[in-house]
Amino acid sequence: MLEIQDVVKGYWLHGDWRPVIRGLSMTLKRGQALGLLGSNGAGKTTLLDLVAGRQRPDAGRVLRHGSVSFPVGFAAGFHRDLSGAQNIRFLARIYGADPQALVDFVADFAEIGALYHAPMRSYSAGMRARLGFGASLGLPFDLYLVDEATAVGDGAFRRKSKALFRARMRASSGIMVSHNLRELRKFCDAGLVLHRGQIQYFDRIEDAIAAHETLCGQG
Repeated sequence: MLEIQDVVKGYWLHGDWRPVIRGLSMTLKRGQALGLLGSNGAGKTTLLDLVAGRQRPDAGRVLRHGSVSFPVGFAAGFHRDLSGAQNIRFLARIYGADPQALVDFVADFAEIGALYHAPMRSYSAGMRARLGFGASLGLPFDLYLVDEATAVGDGAFRRKSKALFRARMRASSGIMVSHNLRELRKFCDAGLVLHRGQIQYFDRIEDAIAAHETLCGQG
């Protein structure tokens, strides 16, 4: 499903190179749901970007054996001068999906009414997030990437979103980033802890959470 081989990623800051991920190697098997834990700035979003192909490693390789989603709920890539429906139709063509089927699915799922056919520059942040979440889960992927996206919308919308995400995960794999440990326990069976550029794998999400909390307590 996914292989990460000796990946290194860092950034230049004030003339110094700061490594975020140091020599990471891991394999994600089909059907696994991993919770990714780490303190703020540990590199969780960077790792998801590497998996999604939005960033390239400085060294090493990321091998994807199947389709990988953009981060669930990610709406920053939509064109603000196009309507929500036009953006969804364009997205469907990129991913080889039926454009009308995806447009209809997102219209029903996102619940933004007539504004679905208005330019996205008129959307609130919540509406954009609903659209992004609907687009993410309306497309079938082998691996879903989730970065703090389950808190979108009101209670009813969150329940509907979580139910659909859970259904998608029965047939796919996932890597989920969330500060909500209850969410990780609900959706994930195993865990990864990212700390100072190193990552540790745990067969049980409870063990990953315990290790993360210990590291946070150490500062």
